[in-house]
Amino acid sequence: MLKSHSDLAKLRKLFPFIRQYQELASHHGINDIFQDNGGKLLQVLLLLGLRVIPGREGNDAIDQGGKEYELKSVNIELTKSFSTHHHMNPVIISKYRKVDWIFAVYRNIEIQTIYRLTSKELEYFYQKWEKKWHADGGKDINNPKVSLSYVTKHGELLYSVT
Repeated sequence: MLKSHSDLAKLRKLFPFIRQYQELASHHGINDIFQDNGGKLLQVLLLLGLRVIPGREGNDAIDQGGKEYELKSVNIELTKSFSTHHHMNPVIISKYRKVDWIFAVYRNIEIQTIYRLTSKELEYFYQKWEKKWHADGGKDINNPKVSLSYVTKHGELLYSVT
């Protein structure tokens, strides 16, 4: 027979606050703080004054002036590069070229820094990915990465905890 863990009481005590966090996230268009980095996305939106763009096909966020952004995050305790798209191809690259990207750097759940890179600053990757896509006979690239070192070297620092 299965028996509850002794930490279940702690979780039950914390859960009303988790529900409040989800209510705040829902108010900002994030349906699940535990899916797709929803909790981290909420923090970035609030820090930068952005709004989520509903749906899965377009860009991630928009500012008060109507400028759209692609948002990426990384937990530096797990990896030193940002994931991009599971089916990178010229159509996706064309979409990406139209917006700046926001890169949020976390240490586990604690935000460390946020950087912005313009489309021009990301052109190196766009050209590299297009070249690979054509060289591979039009086969989509599975989730090419953008290194943290590139982001910190070429990006504009928007936020830092230090």
